[in-house]
Amino acid sequence: MADPSEPSGAGDARELTPSRRAAVASRWRWVGTSLSVLLFVASIVVLYQIVSTVKFADVRAAFDRKPLETLALAWLLTMTSYMLLTGYDALALRQVKAKIPYRTTALASFTSYAISFTLGFPLLTAGAVRYWIYSPRGLPAGKVAALTVIAGSTFLLGMGAVVGAGLLFRADAISQLNRLAPTLNQVIGAGVLGLIGAYLVYAALGRRHLKVLGRRLELPSFPVSVGQILLGIGDVTCAAGVLYVLLPEGYGVAFPTFAAVYAFACLLGIISHAPGGLGVFEATILLAFWRLPYEGMIGALLLFRICYYILPFCIALAVLAGVEIRTRLRAFQSRVAREEDSED
Repeated sequence: MADPSEPSGAGDARELTPSRRAAVASRWRWVGTSLSVLLFVASIVVLYQIVSTVKFADVRAAFDRKPLETLALAWLLTMTSYMLLTGYDALALRQVKAKIPYRTTALASFTSYAISFTLGFPLLTAGAVRYWIYSPRGLPAGKVAALTVIAGSTFLLGMGAVVGAGLLFRADAISQLNRLAPTLNQVIGAGVLGLIGAYLVYAALGRRHLKVLGRRLELPSFPVSVGQILLGIGDVTCAAGVLYVLLPEGYGVAFPTFAAVYAFACLLGIISHAPGGLGVFEATILLAFWRLPYEGMIGALLLFRICYYILPFCIALAVLAGVEIRTRLRAFQSRVAREEDSED
């Protein structure tokens, strides 16, 4: 692949100077930030308009009606989803040719996702947590950055596959939600799946590279890419299942249709850069299922936030605090032992 920093002519040289590239990058960052803020504000307005019509007593009743078995199932699906997330890091570590024990991989994956899901800005927050855990194991910053990007692409590939399959195979049901013609939904779904298929073909033809933050990043191979998609589908399906089982009985939404809407709402939440997609995710779900009673849906969304975001976030913070305390105790004990040996 040609180096884009090499000018091909007199006209290109001016456009590709470092100052020119920095100006273009800054402009696009400003545009992206503006669109994210606009999406977040619009979603908050929509969410406020919806919530203002809901009675608190109805939401509380929705909480009280949830049996213990349903909450247990939601928590089981949450744990399964986070367990599948550890596979994201395992595949990424294989791609960057790093050998890390699975217990360390699981620790880094769980804590980084639990924190980044809640705080937002996953490349920054998840990357920082991963670096804190992986760097003492000898993984340099460049490989941690590459790992974070690859793991993030796994997340997006899985969501894209679920959205595309839902639009293609559940076009009639989704057309009642997004109010588009079933044929148009099928065309969009086929296009999304076609892009994923093209990516797989691209990965199968040989080694491909990209430059990310000035670093050369090798794209995942075909076997790793297939594994990414399968893991992503499994994770998104389990995460969607958490909210699905928390819905009130009698809503009558088929799970494949619901999973596609869930994945699309998550994608919008990621684009917004809102912490955990807060506001954007909820507004998208409520708008999509506008025919259903809002009281029960809002109660389910609140329970979902607690189950899938808040509890894992609290557990991750406690685990990281425990790891840090243990590390410092070991360092203190080692220092005391060295001092005693020197005295002897």
